[in-house]
Amino acid sequence: MLRYHTAGESHGKALVALIDGFPAGVEIRREPIDAELLRRQGGYGRGGRQRIEADRVEILSGLRKGKTIGSPIALMVANRDHRIDRTEDITAPRPGHGDLSGSIKYLDSICGVLERASARETAARVAAGALVRQLLTPFGIDVFGYVVQVGPIVVRPLPGTIDQQRARRDRSELYTLDPEQDAEIKTSIDRIEKRGDTLGGVVEVRVEGVPFGLGSHAQWGDRLDGRLAQAVMSVQAIKGIDIGLGFEAARRCGSEVHDPIHYDPALADTPSLGFTRPTNNAGGLEAGMSNSQPIVLRAAVKPICTLANPLDSVDLETLRSAPASHQRSDVCAMAAASCIVENVVAFEIARAMVDKFGGDSLAEIRARWTLFHDMAREKLGSRVGTF
Repeated sequence: MLRYHTAGESHGKALVALIDGFPAGVEIRREPIDAELLRRQGGYGRGGRQRIEADRVEILSGLRKGKTIGSPIALMVANRDHRIDRTEDITAPRPGHGDLSGSIKYLDSICGVLERASARETAARVAAGALVRQLLTPFGIDVFGYVVQVGPIVVRPLPGTIDQQRARRDRSELYTLDPEQDAEIKTSIDRIEKRGDTLGGVVEVRVEGVPFGLGSHAQWGDRLDGRLAQAVMSVQAIKGIDIGLGFEAARRCGSEVHDPIHYDPALADTPSLGFTRPTNNAGGLEAGMSNSQPIVLRAAVKPICTLANPLDSVDLETLRSAPASHQRSDVCAMAAASCIVENVVAFEIARAMVDKFGGDSLAEIRARWTLFHDMAREKLGSRVGTF
């Protein structure tokens, strides 16, 4: 089983990701991991912490001569701002954060909770996701995330190939697919910042090149849609998730929701095995399994809960009313959220790949991938070349 754990605090010495079950024989490059860590730090509306840190990964274990060897992989991202023992505790919990619940749960200070609950922890998750994407790439699986809404502003959907859309996203300061809307969104963020407030929004992730059969219908815990939902909902500030049509499906009748199935023999040697759909309302998932269509999901990101103009709270030392504590924070972290969600999705897709095709080595996965597609074509009576 491919899995990972993270460790580290916001102002501790480092963030660490420990990845277990990663196949042997995969060539690993640090540059793509560092690129994702840098992208996580970017985007308009970020706070002062991002000007302090310069996130880079150090690979501590699991490689020999640049290739994985099947043993656990430890990734470390150092914190420049590591003053956990010198930070003063806060006494007025922030609405929307884990301050109050955590301090009561652990019978301890708020500081001990916020250090781990902080979204700084996601640097380790992004590193883990960027690592496993180097397993997905040889199989043509591409994971792509971007911002589709900031506050009330919905970004216009623009057509194009995934490479064209990625180029547009990378030109956008908000990581949207339409850089022309950046000015409007930045004006909105500036206006919110002057009020001492924050903004959230919606991110979308697409996974292209997915084969049939990732995930399983057999047990609730193996359903890929459920695993993706859990992974995404575990990201700080995520409050909702849509797959495919999502909640819109509840407002339509069945004939307007379900995706008709067609067959094109010219596509028989692709992961789709020749099956096509005129729509993708299911978001690439049916009965907990991938159906070879792109997996599409969206996540609702609440506004940052640390406000420069704080909401009412209670001082835990006096139990009297007091404004919520304020610490250095972002105004809008939507760009970062899209990067984080993209990479946690990538990890779940890689986990499902290892579950389906075996996980000891890249060579084994390649062989089983080929065998599975050959057997599927033989069953369908359509062997067109080799995949």
